[in-house]
Amino acid sequence: MALKMLNELLIEDPSPPLLLYQVSKTAQLDTLNYQSCFMQGVFAHFPEVLFIHRTYNPRGKVLYTFLVDGPQVQLEGHLARAVYFAIPAKEDAEGLAQMFQVFKKFNPAWERVCTILVDPHFLPLPTLAMEFPAAEVLLSAFHVCKFLQGKFYQLSLEQPMERALLTSLQNTMCSATAGNLRKLYTLLSTYIPPAQLPELHLHWLLNDRIWLAHRWRSRAESSRYFQGLEVTTRVLSQSFGTTPSVEKGVTALLRYMQQNSGDKASFSLGLSSLNHHAPSDVSPESPKVEQLVEAHIQHSLNAICTGPAAQLCLGELAVVQKSMHLIGSSSEKVNIQILEDTHRVQPQPPASCSCYFNQAFHLPCRHILAMLSARHQVLQPDMLPAQWPAGCATSLDDILGSKWSETLEKHLAVALLTEEVGQLLQHCSQEEFERRYSTLRELADSWIGPYEQVQL
Repeated sequence: MALKMLNELLIEDPSPPLLLYQVSKTAQLDTLNYQSCFMQGVFAHFPEVLFIHRTYNPRGKVLYTFLVDGPQVQLEGHLARAVYFAIPAKEDAEGLAQMFQVFKKFNPAWERVCTILVDPHFLPLPTLAMEFPAAEVLLSAFHVCKFLQGKFYQLSLEQPMERALLTSLQNTMCSATAGNLRKLYTLLSTYIPPAQLPELHLHWLLNDRIWLAHRWRSRAESSRYFQGLEVTTRVLSQSFGTTPSVEKGVTALLRYMQQNSGDKASFSLGLSSLNHHAPSDVSPESPKVEQLVEAHIQHSLNAICTGPAAQLCLGELAVVQKSMHLIGSSSEKVNIQILEDTHRVQPQPPASCSCYFNQAFHLPCRHILAMLSARHQVLQPDMLPAQWPAGCATSLDDILGSKWSETLEKHLAVALLTEEVGQLLQHCSQEEFERRYSTLRELADSWIGPYEQVQL
């Protein structure tokens, strides 16, 4: 009876997965090893870097999730990089050795594992080193980040200080250079009480081996990487970590994976690349599809816009191709983030954006083009204002000269400065806030006069 739900779920799986389990005397699930054909194919294709995440449930059982990692892995979708699930009988040397041996038995590519990324609380390192003798075991950047986040909350710091530390941590993780890590180390050493510093293990920030496994990512790639793992670990916690029943937790997790079409498409893509067969239904994340969409956007720009206007827009598209992140959308507006800049896009014709390029020239900017690329759409004539269809302007000087506005430039410059000052004031200490506010108050009074109250 304990495995009734699991067996029903596996019958629905079109490809027979690997499923090994043991049931205790009380008819409860004691051990489990699960890997679908999709997962096995993904690991065979990207075995070099293995990321291990552990999820505990209220009964004390732990779910080990193996994920592929590294520069070659470009799979999108929640849990798309998961390649193995296992629940050992106990988290001791014997139980974990048995779990790793089963994994190795059904995955010959394990011999190509070069690096294994684990969390700071992963104690059975000798067992891991024994089973994967050629692999280097390192702390993962994601788990170090989560560890420090948890410590910041436990320290019960003042809210401005806590927010400042969390913001600094987030920025450092997205650009983990040696200089940025040293700055974070100095910041924490300065503001955290000395008695509590040992709990933070700040020496991890100066261990270059940890960050070499992560530093190859750009700022945008790091942001997507951390966000993806955040969602993945949340799904694991909600599926397995919230219910005392191991069977229900595993069933919920596997059902989520089967019902999530994005993950299945990503798995199919991994297998088709491995087997050198053209996929019958190319997933939206396929690089070929992205290149085709971008080519269509370029064609629509050249066909609809004047030559100079298309030249400006193609420059924006080049930025999109290097770095793009679609944050989210509502029924009326879409939020686009490219690197550190976030702007609001109004997709209804004529399309508009809050960035300077669109406000000044009324042409499709990188954010509008990013929205089109993400939706697999192309530029339409009604998305352009009436003055910019082909044949209306003759040169780049016509566009630059006719649409430049000193008033608009001043307005955008002031708005940008105001937002930057506001961010600085929000993340400084109370003492620093009072000092900076007093300086702004004096400046406003000197410009406008003390008799007219200026709201800051």
